[in-house]
Amino acid sequence: MTEALSTTPMLKSQRFRHDRQDDWIRLENLLGKAERGTPAKLTDEEILAVPILYRSTLSALSVARETSLDVGLIAYLENLSARAYFFVYGSRSTLRARLAGFFASEWPKAVRGLWRETLVSAAMMGLGAVCAAWLVTVDPEWFYAFVPAELSGGRDPGASTESLLETLAGTGDSSGMSVFATFLFTHNAQVGLLAFALGFAFCVPSALLMLYNGATLGAFVALFANRGLGLEVGGWLLIHGVTELFAVILAGAAGLRIGWAVIFPSGRHRLEAASEAGRSAGLVMGGVIVMLFVAGLLEGFGRQLIADTGARYGVALFTAALWATYFYASRPEARHGR
Repeated sequence: MTEALSTTPMLKSQRFRHDRQDDWIRLENLLGKAERGTPAKLTDEEILAVPILYRSTLSALSVARETSLDVGLIAYLENLSARAYFFVYGSRSTLRARLAGFFASEWPKAVRGLWRETLVSAAMMGLGAVCAAWLVTVDPEWFYAFVPAELSGGRDPGASTESLLETLAGTGDSSGMSVFATFLFTHNAQVGLLAFALGFAFCVPSALLMLYNGATLGAFVALFANRGLGLEVGGWLLIHGVTELFAVILAGAAGLRIGWAVIFPSGRHRLEAASEAGRSAGLVMGGVIVMLFVAGLLEGFGRQLIADTGARYGVALFTAALWATYFYASRPEARHGR
């Protein structure tokens, strides 16, 4: 009699498993197929079957726990339920798919959404460049107000025209120019990141940083242009500057978007408005980091390997056309599959 009682739970567990194991096996096979990286190979019928089988498995797990069936069966059902949960409710997109979606649609769409702020940011930078260039042209001493002497490496109003030309052509002692080029890149990257980070302060820091960055650039260009080297310095800067300066302008635009949302929250709480604006601006900034990386490669390799001014302008035009097409050319809306 005692032996019969001891075997009753085991018999109940076997009967319970026998009545339902076909559904469990089917669910396990479907999950295994998806977990091997081939969820797209599941048919529509199989995809619709997984939630139903998942709920059935959860129900079986609940009964197994309530009736104190064997521990092994309960552990199996818990594991199967957890796997099914992540399939039904979890994100099934891979890192590769997320990156592809970011570069294919999310980033360009976010940039297009900031077109007004981008124009304002570019205008502020242009205004700073024009004002500084005019001041340096009128009085070269203004150069030191925008470009510290220790960072110009001797490329200042006191330098000869010949020495300035040598630094642009890549001949002679160009180590000082390399230091200055590194400073310009670091300076631009810092300005861009600060313009984004401080945009919440009613747009003011972002606008001032764009003015200041433009002023530094304008003073530097005016120094060379006043010696008849405007064409050469343009090629020297633009081979990487198209990408670098566009990245800074976009960072400024992202900061302006956040600041504008704080000023005019459109009936929402300011924190909520800034948070919503920050999501789209954050997408733009994620791409800005990529652009700065590309600009660094062009600055480190392209400008050193390409010494011809015409070729430098050719690279600059190509990168300008590339970014303009990528961000602003019309494209069909992406269709999302399963």
